[in-house]
Amino acid sequence: MSTNNPKQDAAYKALEFIKPGCLLGVGTGSTVNYFIDFLKDIKGKIEVCVSSSKQSTERLKAHGLSVVDLNQVPSLDLYVDGADEVDSYKNLIKGGGGAHTLEKLVAVNSKTFICIVDASKCVEFLGRFPVPVEVLPSARSYVARELIKLKAQPVYREGMITDSGNIILDCVHLPLDNPLEMENSIKSITGVVEVGIFAKRRPEHIIIGQ
Repeated sequence: MSTNNPKQDAAYKALEFIKPGCLLGVGTGSTVNYFIDFLKDIKGKIEVCVSSSKQSTERLKAHGLSVVDLNQVPSLDLYVDGADEVDSYKNLIKGGGGAHTLEKLVAVNSKTFICIVDASKCVEFLGRFPVPVEVLPSARSYVARELIKLKAQPVYREGMITDSGNIILDCVHLPLDNPLEMENSIKSITGVVEVGIFAKRRPEHIIIGQ
């Protein structure tokens, strides 16, 4: 199948990786929404789904797919999700929708991670898109000061509360010459729940809709 929509094309291609009895992790975002809509036609292959957001859970259930908590499965066969930026080394920036903590949790519990994007998300080096950092509300000021020490310009995302009840600081101008090192540095700050750099757990496959 080919359409004039690169997001749809990438989402449809990912269906090829779903085998009968699949324990499937499903991410969040506009490209993933197309993927979820395609799943209704092959739901007999899928044993259960684990979702990274309330939005995706509702969409999956609306198509008659079974959604369980991550704690109910030992691991997942496959995780399909989008990204806000993808570099040539498969490092990602995710979290434009604020779901990156649960997305990363599902990704690390999956045997295979597939990232589906359109070509506009592909960059030579990460950093054009702000890096989201999920933070405990009481740690907002402290974490912001620590992020400034890392040469970031943290911006509080007004009105955003994550599914886990936390807030988001979007980091502009964050140096990302070494994404893995920066991911570890931000994760080490007390009060940080998760950062939207996916360098430690990168996808095995990236499908780019042209």
